[in-house]
Amino acid sequence: SYALVMLTNPNTLGLFEREIKRVAEIAHSKGALVYMDGANLNALMGIARPGDMGFDILHINLHKTFSTPHGGGGPGGGAVGVKKLLAPYLPLPVVCKNEKQYYFDYDRPLSIGRLHAFYGNFSMMVRAYTYILMHGGKGLREVSEAAIINANYLKERLRKRYKLPYDFVCQHEFVLSGDIQKKLGVKTSDIAKRLLDFGVHAPTTYFPLIVSEALMIEPTETESKRSLDEFVRIMLQIADEAETNPDIVKNAPQNTPVGRLDEALAARELNVSYQG
Repeated sequence: SYALVMLTNPNTLGLFEREIKRVAEIAHSKGALVYMDGANLNALMGIARPGDMGFDILHINLHKTFSTPHGGGGPGGGAVGVKKLLAPYLPLPVVCKNEKQYYFDYDRPLSIGRLHAFYGNFSMMVRAYTYILMHGGKGLREVSEAAIINANYLKERLRKRYKLPYDFVCQHEFVLSGDIQKKLGVKTSDIAKRLLDFGVHAPTTYFPLIVSEALMIEPTETESKRSLDEFVRIMLQIADEAETNPDIVKNAPQNTPVGRLDEALAARELNVSYQG
């Protein structure tokens, strides 16, 4: 058995861990392995390799990096990669190729054996592989570069009206704080609900926990400058409203079919069935 250090790089603040190789060296010196949560791999494709940072294991969130469905649009799938040290332990069967054909290799005495998996996960691997082939190495790097540029563009446009607790060049995402607005009586949850009035899905709120009133913003590589500018316009308008007309934000959403729900009641008495 091994001790394990699990990290995300870039981290949840969207910042690259510059001391990651040192962290890996310390872990390895104690006989531990280093595991990378690939949730933020969208910032690294064609730019940096997790193995070079010292990671021994990596799982890839296919829906976040390689355009596969997730959640309600699933099934999801998370491919796992390991260094040669751990290859003998991979589940059976392993797909191999000889001079003539592909084949299943069951002759792996150290393997952990078979894993039970929902059959639909295989289709996620095929979709991700297709995405990789269509982009190629150059295209995947451009995906990451666009994601990084988009995130930094939004960060610079919004930092004057929303608190930026960690002021560094970010990778594919960044985290703002709604502390300025909270002093005016408007919470981050209010800002998120006000965004719905403009047809914008709110970013992740109140995470990571080390940022008060957190707004985690990840525009991805697919958004045009026009859509980014529209998002900025809306966020700046909400900042203005928090100062001049806070009630409109605190009572949002107002333009949706359903207004502000009683979230506490919904959590206590969950009912997801439909009654016509």
